[in-house]
Order: sequence, then C-alpha cells, then structure tokens
Amino acid sequence: MKRVVIVGVGFAGLRAARTLANKGFDVLLLDRNNYHLFQPLLYQVATAELEQESIVYPIREIIRRWRGVHFRLAEVWGIDLERHQVLTANGVIAYDYLILATGSVTNFFGMDTMKRYGYDLKYLNDAVVLRNQILSSFEYAAQKPNASERLALLTFVVVGGGPTGVEFTGALAELVHHVLSKDYPELQVKDIRIILIEAGDSLLSNFPKKLQDYALFKLHRMGIEVRLKTAVSGAESHQVLLKDGTSIPSRTLFWAAGVRASSLADALPVMKVRGGRIIVKQDLTIEGYPNVFVIGDMAYLEQDRQPLPMIAPVAMQQGEYAGRAILQGERGRPIGPFYYRDRGSMATIGRGAAVAHTMGFSFSGFSAWVIWLALHLFFLIGFRNRIVVLLNWGYEYFLLKRQIRIITQEKKEIKR
Repeated sequence: MKRVVIVGVGFAGLRAARTLANKGFDVLLLDRNNYHLFQPLLYQVATAELEQESIVYPIREIIRRWRGVHFRLAEVWGIDLERHQVLTANGVIAYDYLILATGSVTNFFGMDTMKRYGYDLKYLNDAVVLRNQILSSFEYAAQKPNASERLALLTFVVVGGGPTGVEFTGALAELVHHVLSKDYPELQVKDIRIILIEAGDSLLSNFPKKLQDYALFKLHRMGIEVRLKTAVSGAESHQVLLKDGTSIPSRTLFWAAGVRASSLADALPVMKVRGGRIIVKQDLTIEGYPNVFVIGDMAYLEQDRQPLPMIAPVAMQQGEYAGRAILQGERGRPIGPFYYRDRGSMATIGRGAAVAHTMGFSFSGFSAWVIWLALHLFFLIGFRNRIVVLLNWGYEYFLLKRQIRIITQEKKEIKR
C-alpha cells in the first residue's frame, strides 16, 4: 500500500486527504495542531463576535470515517527530498508521495518593529491576544488621567486595505460604537479613532471599482478614517511611523498587509520566488520530484500570466487536484494541468453590508452580505459550529451585542 504524507491540515491538506480517502492508500496527515482552523473568521474572534472554539474542529473527528486516513501530531522541520523522508521533532517518516500544504505566515517585509509591536491574525491564539489587547486598551484608557496617553490607547491602526483589513476594521468599528462605547460611559466616543492605512490608491484592489468605492463609502459612514496612498515605515510601543515622516500615536497596530509562504518552504532546496513561495509545474509538483506536490499558499503557479492568489478557494481546488493526480498516476492514466476556476471574491464590511463579485456580476449591500454569510456557514466544518456561529450572528445582528468581551491573559502577556 502506497503511503501519502500530507503536511498541513488547512483547506488544501484536508481536500487532498478527502480525495484520497477510501481509495486504498495509507494517508498520513501531519500538523502541529490537532484541529482544523477556519481562518476566514479569525477576525470575528478578535472582535468579540465569536468564541474561538466555534471556528475550529478536531482533525480526528473529521477523518473518523475516512478509511485509510490517519493523523499524527508533529512539528515538521525539514524534508529530505532524495530519501523520501519527512523530518519531524518525533522522528523520520517515509513517504511514497508527499503533499506540502503548510500555508502561509504574516509577511512584515523585513520591518522588525512591525513584527515586534504589531498584531496579526494567522493562528487561533493571535485572535485571542488581539481581542485581549483591544479590550485592555479600553480598560486602561478609563483609568488614565493623562489625555495624550488615553487618546493613544483609544487609537487603533489597521495596515492593509485587502479583505482581511477591511473586514477587521468594520467589525472593530461595530464593536467599539455599538458595545464598548456603552460599557465605558466615562470615555468620550469622539476620542476613539480607527484608522485604516493602505499604500495603494484603493481598497480591495482585486474587486471592481464600484465595489471598492462602496467599501470606502461604508467605512467612512462607520466613522473610520481611511488613508490611501499612505505607507508605514515602522512602529514603536506608543506610535506608528509613516514614510512621510509623520506618526500616529497608538497602542494597537493590526498588520494585514501581506503574507508569505510558511517557514518550511525556506528549508527546501528548490526554486522559489519573492515571499518564499515554491515554484511548481502545471501539475503542482516540484521540478525533478514528480512525487512531491506543493499546494495552497506555499505554491507559486502562474495562470493567464498572473500568479494565482494566496486564498482559500485556490487551496481547496489544488488539494482536490493533487489527490486526483496521485489516483490517476497510480492507475496509469494521465491528468491534465491544474487550472483554477475563479468563482468570485467577496468581503464583508459590517452589519448588513458586504461586496461580492462572481460570474461577472457585482453585488453590494444586504444581498452580498447574505451571500457571504451563507457561503461561510457552508464551508465551516461541524454542525455544532454552524449552529453556534449562526446564533451568534443573529444575536449580534438583532441586539447589537457581543458577549465574548473577556480578557483571558495576564496583563504582562499582552503586547503594549
């Protein structure tokens, strides 16, 4: 029985495993965590809308009925491509086929101060830490007699005008104005600032212009300061530094301006592009290693002369393709090159407001928001999780309340 080792249980890795399940292979999933994380909703944990448990699901529960698929908790630190071995902290694992799907990490573009003082959202704990920081900032501000210190605590800077930045900014504005402004009557609402910074000349650069304009309009209506054509140069514990020489006093900086391939890609002696992504062939394998597939955010592949984006739909389609490629290869049947079918993009801005572009059609407002809700519920794993998330969304929509306003870490563990 041929062994297929899949490193990573994100969208790409799980799709590959599901495709190979019940097909006569020994499939081994490896990951440092024993759960699948639904990353698109991390920002809602950070903004006190969802519990962290509602966006994760145990891997062993997912694969329970997938015959031939097993899971091992392991930290992978290297790959021996010549010997067909995966190197882990717990020992060496041999493979016949290897699928690398370890995703991406935040790219701070060499700005060490951003990494030190900024917050990002890639892992479950990141969302909890950021939520702690937001709530703690209000607690500390309520106790500060010094006006300048209080204003810095109540100024939240978001860098990056892509979907993550826009969605987080909108959710943060609703948390602040609908909930926290009532929790802290001793604070002045006019003192609270949320600033979204984007180096380009528009938000949501991959969306049609009318949807970009709609997002900008809605964010302005929510009281958010949007600064386009503005670049940051660094950060300090009490301020964000801009390239034009000015600064913004702030104690909370959220970085949503880019990602790069995970550190495992750096350890492989193969061709890469900027951002550490591994160059793959049209069949998603590495040149010279036909039994090694790289999928998801780790993989660099051009289509129509443009690199495929680092998004979940690409990862899911690549996972299915890699599984089918192995199946067809074992059966001696050729498989055509991978081709990504773009079914559209969407982003939510706030309560009853979103943008969506699919099949050549553009939607905005309430209809786009409903589409966004439905698709995210559909792809969320676990019946309980779907029910919990739906109830939380309904509770927040009708009552304008968020119950998960809890600080779970000691003060010394919170970035300040």
